[in-house]
Amino acid sequence: MPDIFNHPAKKEKIRIKRKFRVTSPAEDKPADKPLIASIPMTPKQDNGHRSVDHYSEVMRAEKPTSNMFKAYAPKPLGVNFTVQEEEEVIILMLRQHPVTQLKWVAISLILALMPLFLNSISFFSFLPPSYELGVILMWYLFILGYIFKSFLRWFFNIYLITDERIIDIDFYNMIRRNMATAKIDRIEDVTATNKGFLGTMFDEGSVVIQTASEKREFEFDGIPHPARVVTLINELILEEERETLEGRVR
Repeated sequence: MPDIFNHPAKKEKIRIKRKFRVTSPAEDKPADKPLIASIPMTPKQDNGHRSVDHYSEVMRAEKPTSNMFKAYAPKPLGVNFTVQEEEEVIILMLRQHPVTQLKWVAISLILALMPLFLNSISFFSFLPPSYELGVILMWYLFILGYIFKSFLRWFFNIYLITDERIIDIDFYNMIRRNMATAKIDRIEDVTATNKGFLGTMFDEGSVVIQTASEKREFEFDGIPHPARVVTLINELILEEERETLEGRVR
């Protein structure tokens, strides 16, 4: 199982420097009050990075979330991934919009109601009562397995946007997954599309990202707020360019 949620959230540390005036032991009067340096309110952090709220209008309007079941989770708390760098910050976690999961939900409901329909037309009348009960129990176990598998595929198929790269995690089963990444400064083009009536109504669509990395194209399929995601990625690209011009270490 992907261990993306197994690590505690990282906390940013702010150092406070204090400067004291040194006095001679012969002086009878107490030393002057210590001069405490105030915490700088500049957007630059100790590591040379800037907080995403200082350069992204999209994230400035969002609050951190601890709800791990959201399809659109800005500034997720308690989320890490296996190849995350020490100072890398996850800005946005995405899954497919819940409306895209209506197909397997509808199939599950139909399958769950099917034994009731078959029983109403005496389909199982040729079976002994004990056999009939066994067949129905096996049928519902099959449905539960289908629901569980479909939910896991939705929950663990994740798209991540950090302050350094984009990440596409494809979950196939409990022991097989695939992870593809691309640095922000390797992104060449980003486009968003809404699909059909439901996509327009629920603001659901796809974001296609062209890169100069090993994987040439990333597709965040069926995600919420695709236009907002494109804006965020463009803001990150501009911030990367500013860092290069200002000589900030990345």
